[in-house]
Amino acid sequence: MKILVTGATGFVGQRVVKQLIEGGDEVVVLTRNIAKGALHLGSKPRYFQWLDTTTPPPAEAFEGVEGVINLMGEGIADKRWDEAQKKKIYDSRIVATNQLIEGIRALPKKPKVFVSASAIGVYGNRGSEDINEQSSTADDFLARICKDWEVAAFKARELGLRVAVVRTGVVIGKDGGALKKMLPIFKLGAGGPVGSGKQYMSWIHVEDIAGMYVQAVRDTSVEGVLNGTSPYPATSKEFARQLGKTLGRPAFAPAPAFALKLVFGEMSQVLLDGQKVLPVRFKERKFRFRFPTLEMALKESTT
Repeated sequence: MKILVTGATGFVGQRVVKQLIEGGDEVVVLTRNIAKGALHLGSKPRYFQWLDTTTPPPAEAFEGVEGVINLMGEGIADKRWDEAQKKKIYDSRIVATNQLIEGIRALPKKPKVFVSASAIGVYGNRGSEDINEQSSTADDFLARICKDWEVAAFKARELGLRVAVVRTGVVIGKDGGALKKMLPIFKLGAGGPVGSGKQYMSWIHVEDIAGMYVQAVRDTSVEGVLNGTSPYPATSKEFARQLGKTLGRPAFAPAPAFALKLVFGEMSQVLLDGQKVLPVRFKERKFRFRFPTLEMALKESTT
């Protein structure tokens, strides 16, 4: 297939592009910075510049494209959430996705499938409740972003495209994702559970979430909302203990909730809220996890 990818230079996007190319697909990358794209992704993809995501992307980027994987979005945990950052987080997902759909709407020949990112933040803080794709959603800042993002993606159905939305969990892997910020602390022996330690962390290895996006674009039976998480979510306490064990370092120093709220403000909910999210629909479609357990995922990510 010929597949167009947005957000291709991100932590997950780079793995998606790599897996597509390894599988024999032709990749088109829409990016603000072509030089940066080529630096991260090499010479095999074809690059098109999309500088202003408040307007539709260039139509020539879609020539011959059969599928779209939409991964663009400002990092949720990159900066403290003031009103300007909240707007950036929102617009980089919802406004940009709406413009992507408008670009597709104008095409004489449209792609067959549109696969878009979302996040498990849509479910809100749920304690130890088992959550599947049919579970109810929340109404906080993150949940509203995810819901509006999904509404924008599903507009592609009106154009005759098959649409799949992957609600991505906490991504772990080498040189990026959640571990990039956690590893220096844990290597010093100063790591530990966050808040009470009882909240669930629904994680996923970067190679597996990339594989989920690739399966979603290739497999014509994949449609609707799917949870992009490992089948074995862990509590914050379990995660800290396993990471400490993998590194051979103590991992008992807790990060109290009040301190996180003081440092991160409203953004602390990313760390303190918990969801026990299960990938029911991907398991039904016989998705093969390369790193299903936390031990396997952390071992690969820290060596």
